[in-house]
Amino acid sequence: MFGNLGAMAAAVKQAKEIQENIKRIKEEMATASFEASAGGDKAVAVVTGDLRVVSVSFAPGVDAAEAGELAAAAVNAALDNAKSSMQEKIREATGGLNIPGLF
Repeated sequence: MFGNLGAMAAAVKQAKEIQENIKRIKEEMATASFEASAGGDKAVAVVTGDLRVVSVSFAPGVDAAEAGELAAAAVNAALDNAKSSMQEKIREATGGLNIPGLF
């Protein structure tokens, strides 16, 4: 009856460690920067790991007609970079476990 208590205690300990690691990763990611460009570097976007846009800049000569499309492409690419990095770090922290709700 009590033979599984050790295994349960170990599982609870591991779950707490994973939870702490995920919290630490999220804190680190909030200060990390991810950059991407679009249109052959006509637009460059920088976002944080917590998916906030820091900046969008344009090369000289970019006109208003193309600026919106380039900005969207650069921001989306930078966000994809941030999400991919977060997913990889979470995958490492969880030992590859698929935990619903993390992503």
